[in-house]
Amino acid sequence: MTLASNLRRVRFYAKAVLRDFVPRHIYQARLRKLFAEIEASEGSASIRERLNYYNKINGPVRLAKAPQVGEISRDQSYYYYDLKEYTNYFDSKLQLAYRFGDVIVVPEVPSIVKSRPVSDANANSVVMKLDKLRHFTLPTDPLSFQEKRKSAIWRGILGLNPARRVLVQKYAHHPVHDIGHTCDPMGPIAPKPYLSIQAHFQHRYILSIEGNDVATNLKWIMASRSLCVMPRPRYETWFMEGSLVPGVHFAEIRQDFADLEETIAYYDRNEDEALAIIANANRYVAQFLNRDTEDLLSLLVLQKYFERTGQRAPEPFSEALFA
Repeated sequence: MTLASNLRRVRFYAKAVLRDFVPRHIYQARLRKLFAEIEASEGSASIRERLNYYNKINGPVRLAKAPQVGEISRDQSYYYYDLKEYTNYFDSKLQLAYRFGDVIVVPEVPSIVKSRPVSDANANSVVMKLDKLRHFTLPTDPLSFQEKRKSAIWRGILGLNPARRVLVQKYAHHPVHDIGHTCDPMGPIAPKPYLSIQAHFQHRYILSIEGNDVATNLKWIMASRSLCVMPRPRYETWFMEGSLVPGVHFAEIRQDFADLEETIAYYDRNEDEALAIIANANRYVAQFLNRDTEDLLSLLVLQKYFERTGQRAPEPFSEALFA
């Protein structure tokens, strides 16, 4: 790990531990104040839209058995502290089902998750902003699109998604594009060296390929001045990958990557279109950068969960805000 990443980890744990010393009644007083402000303002349309994207529970749901807020496991500390940052605001005896890690199936009961399938039938997967140190660290790209190499780049482990293996088999020896895996040798295809995010920024086109669930690099690619090139997402997180529009937020390619060269050649000929997609992507990322909004949404996701599972009384704004 780099010095910068180690410092981020130290800051993350330091803040998380310090939050544990704040008495719960202080959190609850702040929650009442925030909810009073929502009632006065009636909430914004964007808050309502995002909230109900993350938490799709429609009707009353009875939890047969779920751990209490005060019993959340510490086994995966990044997830634990990211969730606890917001459960601190609620009664520790409330029940909250959750599943940490790379979740690619919909739980049987409404559960807090980091990731879920893109589907119309994923209401039991209630998304929170978990493992955010890894997924929402967004380095600054110092290069303009025109200053970058006219080439595509991808690095990563092969993971559970066979598409990554297909990509490497097709393009590991390409004379222009820098595509390779960083695992043990894959038959005749040797691994290539790990590359930093800043090294990726040298290229106009950065591939985003899902791994065990979502592609971790998608957020920082869309925040950069390079064009995100990827197949349509199958999984989503707090980033709402399922709402991304091909040709608007990213350049779509086929799952078998047969059209990769054709797609890159097209955007080399049509730089204005590439720049428009990059600008749209940057605007899309901007909605996740307001800390106050992110905090409020996280609290509302939990409030809706506790209301719909019959554990907290509805707030005055609930009928208007919760779909």
